[in-house]
Amino acid sequence: MRDPAIRVILLPRDTNAQGSIFGGVILSHIDLAGVTEAREHAAKRFVTVAMKEVVFKKPVYVGDTVSFFTRTKKLGTTSVTIQVEVEAQRWQNPKERALVTEAELTFVAVNEKGQPIPIKD
Repeated sequence: MRDPAIRVILLPRDTNAQGSIFGGVILSHIDLAGVTEAREHAAKRFVTVAMKEVVFKKPVYVGDTVSFFTRTKKLGTTSVTIQVEVEAQRWQNPKERALVTEAELTFVAVNEKGQPIPIKD
């Protein structure tokens, strides 16, 4: 069994007008999970430069435990591309797990002035 980069339980404050979790909340957690994976390569400051192909497949509901699984797709000189898969464990049926969202993100390592720097020294 693989470990998630992050795991959260989503609360009523995270809902949209339809009663499911607001997509922007999920996007924020995807970004955090992605940078967690990027930092596995180097203790650098990373900024998000692209979020590609975010696909919302199934809704997430209040009380679901949501796990964000990551893997590095490509490691460049200054950038890293991370795949994030989001899985919800349904609070009413903990044995039920659903792949709810996927995304691909690109991060760039930057210095204190925001200029790209090599990931590996």
